[in-house]
Amino acid sequence: MAADDAGGGAVSAAVRRIAVFGPESTGKTTLAEKLAAHFNAPLVAEYARECWDAQGGLSLADMLPVAQEQWRREDAAVRQAEATGAPLVICDTEALTTMLWSDLLYGGCPDEVRRGAEARCRHYALYLLCDIDLPFAPDPQRCFPDPADRGRAMALWRGALEQRGLPYVLIGGAEVERERQAHRAIAALSG
Repeated sequence: MAADDAGGGAVSAAVRRIAVFGPESTGKTTLAEKLAAHFNAPLVAEYARECWDAQGGLSLADMLPVAQEQWRREDAAVRQAEATGAPLVICDTEALTTMLWSDLLYGGCPDEVRRGAEARCRHYALYLLCDIDLPFAPDPQRCFPDPADRGRAMALWRGALEQRGLPYVLIGGAEVERERQAHRAIAALSG
């Protein structure tokens, strides 16, 4: 494992990070859990959700601690994968998502989160961009049930990947089809 020179965490040549990515209510958590089980890979759950549940909400001041804990957990999962010989780590969220939500909800983002997001986004072998073609599922943590707002969020998430030239595959359709598409995309990394 080599240290990232931008302070963006440790990078492993043997373990590929897969980021399940996209706006809210797009089936990311379900897909991440199924992929981790299918590939017998460590799963890095979304810490922001856990923190929200514990505190009853989040603020701009929470963004850096949330990001740092997510990074810590992700790096620990990579070490676990290395120790067990697992070739993948499945991430239910990642640093760009924290940055995008911070900008969207609070009108800004702590510099350390932004720097970390920019450095760490290069660590993923693949982003699985979950489309907004699933029905919106209400949840106290979700903000944008309106189809037009969901479309703008999707454009923002896709734009974040495209502006940075990051590798991604659009994942859409019903749950079973999403799994098939994700399996094919991950298998193509080895081929």
